[in-house]
Amino acid sequence: MESGKQLTGTLALAVFTAALGSLQYGYSLGVINAPQKVIENYYGRTLGVWSERAAVLPENSTEEEEYPEAGRHPAVIMYWSLSVAIFSIGGMLSSFLVGFVGDLRGRVKGMLMVNVLAVAAGLLMGLCKMWKPHIMVISGRAVMGFYCGLTSGLVPMYIGEIAPKAYRGALGTLHQLAIVIGILLSQVLGLDFILGNDAMWPLMLGLSGAPALLQSLLLPLCPESPRYLYIVQGKEQEARKSLLRLKGEYDPTPDLEEMRREKEEADKEPRVSIISLIRSSVYRQQLVVALMMHLSQQFSGINAIFYYSTAIFTRAGVGQPVYATIGVGVINTIFTMVSVALVDKAGRRTLTLVGLGGMCCCAIGMTVGLKLQGDYPWMSYVSMSAIFLFVSFFEIGPGPIPWFIVAELFSQGPRPAAIALAGCCNWTSNFIIGMTFPYIQTWLDSYVFILFAALLFGFTVFIYLRVPETKGKSFEEIAAVFQKGRKKLEQDTKDATELQELKTSTDA
Repeated sequence: MESGKQLTGTLALAVFTAALGSLQYGYSLGVINAPQKVIENYYGRTLGVWSERAAVLPENSTEEEEYPEAGRHPAVIMYWSLSVAIFSIGGMLSSFLVGFVGDLRGRVKGMLMVNVLAVAAGLLMGLCKMWKPHIMVISGRAVMGFYCGLTSGLVPMYIGEIAPKAYRGALGTLHQLAIVIGILLSQVLGLDFILGNDAMWPLMLGLSGAPALLQSLLLPLCPESPRYLYIVQGKEQEARKSLLRLKGEYDPTPDLEEMRREKEEADKEPRVSIISLIRSSVYRQQLVVALMMHLSQQFSGINAIFYYSTAIFTRAGVGQPVYATIGVGVINTIFTMVSVALVDKAGRRTLTLVGLGGMCCCAIGMTVGLKLQGDYPWMSYVSMSAIFLFVSFFEIGPGPIPWFIVAELFSQGPRPAAIALAGCCNWTSNFIIGMTFPYIQTWLDSYVFILFAALLFGFTVFIYLRVPETKGKSFEEIAAVFQKGRKKLEQDTKDATELQELKTSTDA
């Protein structure tokens, strides 16, 4: 086999183990949605919101009659909103620490250390009925968000550094595949006859921490990133051993030589912190591309689709809209698998352009369907089809690719800081969409997706003009593409300045 193309059992174990963190992230994203009404009712009872009302209700009234407005009481609304939003706030805060944690003791030990947070969060939520459930759930969600902010950076960083060049895209996409499987798992377990009921919902939330326990058992069996060992720690022999464990028996000299050159380049520069990365003109093009890729993921409207899908399915006459929403989760998973198969053949840039362009068309189709389904009942099926297609296009490119392309765009020195910045951008955008979408929806009503169509069109144009293809390229070659572009820009600026000076002197 050629150097760097081996897929070994150790590599498979390492990628699977890392992706458990992504599965936990996806599960935590989706777990709070399905049992919303059940949790709101429980909050209402424990807060004593309904005590006065209960006193005047007949003895044989059902729980549904007793608490008909559980989700509308100001105290319940406040605690429920905090239960949802605190997760994103935790992620926003911790995403800045990804580089620090990853470099402190290594990628593997970093993931192992932060699992303490996931287990603590799972226990807080799982045992919430033992004290004040609203306080316990909010605390657990905050800690879990803090954990997920770290793992959403550490997992793509580790996988990107251990993956052979030929399979870097496919293995990098597994981060997003694990996320969507986690979301789907939470949707299924959230059905009322499984765990989404009054008796079992704390267990459902508590299971958020379960993948961390399995990951903690497996991580000691995983090799440390060879790039971290050589470039950050300067341990060439340990990096060689790690390469041989990951890739089997082969000649690691070309890989070590590439790392040596990268280390020499990194040693020439001072350590790249987040502040120096933002200020540096050397990495500006890569940073703009990385942040725009993450903005295109979150401002595409995908979260709004998940938010709106149940209402659309209800208006379309679907008897059990929750099953249609699970159907969206299944489509999510299937098309992420398609992306895994295609990303190293079709390329990152191509799949992202196809995905964003397709989503733009679907957003327009959804707007037409929503606007006209009152006049033409069959238009509701246009809206439903547009939802399924929108999700399919998202998972082909804009969903998985931003997570791992950041690790490809930057060399070892600035990579942790770049991943931290991109992660913070992603979490902040997610939080902004979650907080503002209900207001935008009220303001624009059925035209809400025209706004996302305009954004998607803008992102498509930007990626067409500014994002290079990274498929099959080494980290050195990708850096050279941006360096070439930067030199061309500097030359064009210099030529324009000289021309202006010549014109000024001629006029004088």
